[in-house]
This record gives sequence, structure tokens and C-alpha cells, in this order.
Amino acid sequence: MKLMKKLLALLLLAGLAAAGAAWWWTEQPLPLRSARVELSIEPGTSPREVAEQWVQAGVDVPAELLYQWFRWSGQSRKIRAGSYEIEAGVSPKALLDKMVRGEQVLELLRIIDGWNLRQVREAVAKAPGLRNTLASMSDAQAAAALGLADSSTPEGWLFPDSYAYSKGVSDITVLKRARAAMQQRLAQAWEQRAPDSPLKSPAELLVLASVVEKETGQASDRGLVAGVFNNRLRIGMPLQSDPTVIYGLGASFDGNLRKADLLADTPWNTYTRRGLPPTPIAMPGARALLTAAKPDKTDALYFVARGDGSSTFSSSLADHNRAVNQFQRGGSR
Repeated sequence: MKLMKKLLALLLLAGLAAAGAAWWWTEQPLPLRSARVELSIEPGTSPREVAEQWVQAGVDVPAELLYQWFRWSGQSRKIRAGSYEIEAGVSPKALLDKMVRGEQVLELLRIIDGWNLRQVREAVAKAPGLRNTLASMSDAQAAAALGLADSSTPEGWLFPDSYAYSKGVSDITVLKRARAAMQQRLAQAWEQRAPDSPLKSPAELLVLASVVEKETGQASDRGLVAGVFNNRLRIGMPLQSDPTVIYGLGASFDGNLRKADLLADTPWNTYTRRGLPPTPIAMPGARALLTAAKPDKTDALYFVARGDGSSTFSSSLADHNRAVNQFQRGGSR
């Protein structure tokens, strides 16, 4: 009996020593094969696969040892998918804590008010760590991938904002958030539209808001610019918006808008065609959406740029022509 007790005591001491050694190891710096090791964990990856991927990425320990630590901790099933980055000095415990808390390395994709789809595509292509699938898609394919069943293009449907993402995520995943944000903001603006609005649908509101966004040099003029366009739509007068003409010219526009361009008919030329363009011409921000839906009350039908970013508004063609002669001497809206 005494011998049995001694053996049990020795086994207990050995177990405690092993546990102590294991705990000591979890607090020690992990050896890394480079100064910084990055890993993107996909949803559904098992704890064993996570351990193996860290070793493949540059953690210089046996994958089985790392996996047994995850398992022994009781937190292996709490590891979150995402992009992670570790540097020299990180311990096994700190590594696991990082993944359990979801402390990811995040990048930002910024969509600026007034950008068009071409500019968004360029930003996506340059975004660090973003898996670019958009480059191989046509506009129609991109619209379908974003869930825009009733649109042939994502133009206008991506809300300008900053979107955080983890490295390795698909660009479509990020842009779906921008699409959802735009649909939400558009619905909110539509609910606040003026009772006498000439707009027939949220889609028409989005188109008009994109024109207002591109026409506004100063934020303080936005409500009046929207008021002029609402007035023109109400009476069937052409919008005569230079940015719509420029959008229709596409890549052929060289930065200098000529009279011949105003006469060159495209679906977006609001000098040659009445009503709204067939699609938005840019990604409007929240203020443009709201002012297009609920513009400032005005009887103005014309406006002309002063040259300092602001505009002069007129109710009659005679007043407008005088303003044109004063500020531009060339003709304007």
C-alpha cells in the first residue's frame, strides 16, 4: 500500500511538472521564420488546420504542439475567422487570445462622394489585401454579383464611406456592404421626399441625387441646385447638366467640354434629351440624396457657376443670360 501511495505521488508530481512546463511554454515567445507572420483564416477552418496554417505561414514549431495547446486551452472552438498578424515576441497564449477575441488586421476601402464606378474599380484594384474579382467582371456581371437584379450597372449604388475589411476578403464582399448602405440611405431619403416631388421611384431619386452631387461646387448650394432640377423635371424642361454630358462622353472626354459635346447625343446628354439620364452618373452622398428628395423651395429654373465654386440662381431666362454674361460669357445651364 505504501508503495502504491508513493507511485501515485510520483505520478502526481510528474503530472504537475508537465502541466507547469506546458503552462510555461504558452507564455514564451514563439519562434518565427520572419519578423512578421500573417494569416487569413477562412470561416469553417478547423483548429487543427489553423495550427497547420500558422506553421506554414512562418511559426517555427510543430503544428501538433500548437494544435494541442489550442485544444488543451478549451478555447479552440472560439477561434474566429479573419486576417491576423503577429510579430516577434508573441507567445502561444497571446496568439490564441488574439484569434479568440478576433483582433484582426483590418484595411480600409474608401469610396468618395461623387466617385463614378470607374474610380471605384481603380480604388478596389489598389486596395491592399483585397481579393480583386471585380476586374474580370463587366458592369452587368458586377451588378448581378452585388444583388442588383434590376440594374445593368452598379453605378450610383455604392454608398460613399470607409469600409474596413480583413486581408484576403473578396472585393464583392466589401462592396455588398456599400450596396446595402446605399439602399438603406436611399430608402430613408425616399421616405422624406417632398409631397410635390416629380420623382416616381427611389431609382429615379438615386439618378437625380448623382447629378446634384456632381453639379454642386459648394455644399450650401446643394438644396437650390436640387430645387432647380426638380422644377425642370416638373415642367418637362431639359436638365441641361454638364456632368451628365461628360459622363456620356466616357473615356473620350479630355477635360475640356466644348459646344460640340453638348450637341453630341448620348443617352446621358441632358441637353439633347429630356428627363433623367438612364443611370446614375456617380455615387451620391447622404446630403445629395436628401436634398434631391427634399430640395430647397425655389422658383429658380437656371443657375450659373460664379467661378469660385458657388452659383447664381435665376427664375427667368433674361436674368440668367445676364448672370452668364457677368460670370462666364459663354452659356450655361
